[in-house]
Amino acid sequence: MELKDTGTFEKRCKRYNVPGHGHELTFSCFGRLPLLKNPTFCDYLAEAVRAAQHTHRFDVWAYVFMPEHLHLLIYPTQEVYSISAILKSIKQSVSRKAINWLRQRRPDALERLKTGQKHQTLRFWQDGGGYDRNIFTHAAATNSVRYIHANPVKRGLVQWPQQWYYSSYRQMHGQGDGPLDIHLNHFPKR
Repeated sequence: MELKDTGTFEKRCKRYNVPGHGHELTFSCFGRLPLLKNPTFCDYLAEAVRAAQHTHRFDVWAYVFMPEHLHLLIYPTQEVYSISAILKSIKQSVSRKAINWLRQRRPDALERLKTGQKHQTLRFWQDGGGYDRNIFTHAAATNSVRYIHANPVKRGLVQWPQQWYYSSYRQMHGQGDGPLDIHLNHFPKR
């Protein structure tokens, strides 16, 4: 973080787009609001990830959508890629659709998304790059998957990880599907 002259902190998320690395990504809803409690918004998120996969060519290794944030473990399959571009594709699509949905069905809820800024009056996602950690060893990838799948249990939302629909746990363990397909072809070997 860097202290700006305005007396505010500016978060900086350094991204390393390294071929052969996976990325553990975390980003949050604006003001940590539980916007992803809305299944429609989770559907928009799943659609946006699938569209970004098609455009930017990456595999999803693991994921969990929590009420106010999400974790996504991905592996870009192209030699040249941009995590920032991937995030932009996902976040802009969800934000646009969700804000339009709220305008039509729950205009009163838009009050909580007001930023107080002139150039962007409403925001669905928290400003900034979120969290991005490069993953390139089996141990790191395995630990990341465990952490991701444990989130709903640690928060007390479910008793067992397979009970949380918006997670890759069931598919990874052959117990059913979720909103996104996972592909482990490039998962780091021991």
